[in-house]
Amino acid sequence: MRHNRSALAPLSPSGRAGSPTAFQCLFASALATLLIVAGCTGATAGDDAAGTAGTVSAVSAVQATSPGVISGLASPSAAPSDVPTGPVASAASAAPSATSEAALSTAPAPASQTVGAGSDTFSAALQTLAGLPIKGRAPKTGYTRDQFGQAWTDDVDMEGGHNGCDTRNDILRRDITAPQIKPGTQGCVVLSGTLADAYSDQVIAFVRGETTSEAVQIDHLVALSNAWQTGAQQLTPAQRQDFANDPLNLQAVSGPVNEAKGDRDAATWLPPNVDYRCEYAARQIQVKARYGLWVVPAEHDAMARVLASCGPAPSTPAAVPAPAAATTAATTAATTAAQPPAAPSTASGDAYYKNCAAARAAGAAPLHRGQPGYRDQMDGDGDGIACES
Repeated sequence: MRHNRSALAPLSPSGRAGSPTAFQCLFASALATLLIVAGCTGATAGDDAAGTAGTVSAVSAVQATSPGVISGLASPSAAPSDVPTGPVASAASAAPSATSEAALSTAPAPASQTVGAGSDTFSAALQTLAGLPIKGRAPKTGYTRDQFGQAWTDDVDMEGGHNGCDTRNDILRRDITAPQIKPGTQGCVVLSGTLADAYSDQVIAFVRGETTSEAVQIDHLVALSNAWQTGAQQLTPAQRQDFANDPLNLQAVSGPVNEAKGDRDAATWLPPNVDYRCEYAARQIQVKARYGLWVVPAEHDAMARVLASCGPAPSTPAAVPAPAAATTAATTAATTAAQPPAAPSTASGDAYYKNCAAARAAGAAPLHRGQPGYRDQMDGDGDGIACES
């Protein structure tokens, strides 16, 4: 870089310029050029506005500085990283950082960082399990089905209660795909449909009838006798009736699989469908927590093992659907055709016998599970046949 020496004022013996103002202006101009060549303005490449501001700030600073300070500045050949940091450099370098933080705060997280709702549900179930009391099993003494009220009664303060339909048909309508409804039952009684059984992972055709209804049964996830032995003895009769008709504790499942389960807990029985075990255990825990029941040690450990390996999964069961509206003529014809002519009605609400003597007097005994009037409390040995003798 060449300078016009004739333009420089002679120096005095003390080293100061003869004309301080002229010297400072000329020197500031030279220093500004030097800084631009060296890239020391603190601006990023291509940022004209920041570069201009850095240059103006540097010139202003130099105009107020004596020449004796010049020896502390970097030479034109120095790398930008060698330039001493100062207020100008700090302000210039802070601007991009602030911009980056603003961008991070508004940008959505990658999908891989999103926690699945299902895993949250199972983590919550583990926490709930940790809060349940762990005790030994109480005696089964005094247990009967009657302790939990009339089977499938609509007279409960649970979801679906007092809707005009018995609980069994409420659950069938919830769990069966494309249910066909019996005309004249206020949209309640299910005649047929298809069940995707969560316990066995099988598809089961449901047809209501004396010999066909048992293919699909309604299971209590926490069996009534299990509940009786883990705290339900202390519940009021109304609370036990609610327990027996709570949709959270009910699932339409394969009849044979339900019968194989019986009243066993998670320590001795889990659904054959491995993919459903996480939800099965989580729902059992929810039920026990809702009614203040406890778990026995082996049951607790089995539930914890199941939930420890769970990933994302579906949430709790869908709500019980309201009774269907009036059946159209086309639907009526279809449902009538789907049902064998000789098959009688099997909804528990279609017939009621106070006891086996009444059933025999009506000529209905023996009663098979799924038939009109059959109730578990009339089936003393639990073999699915009531009033057989």
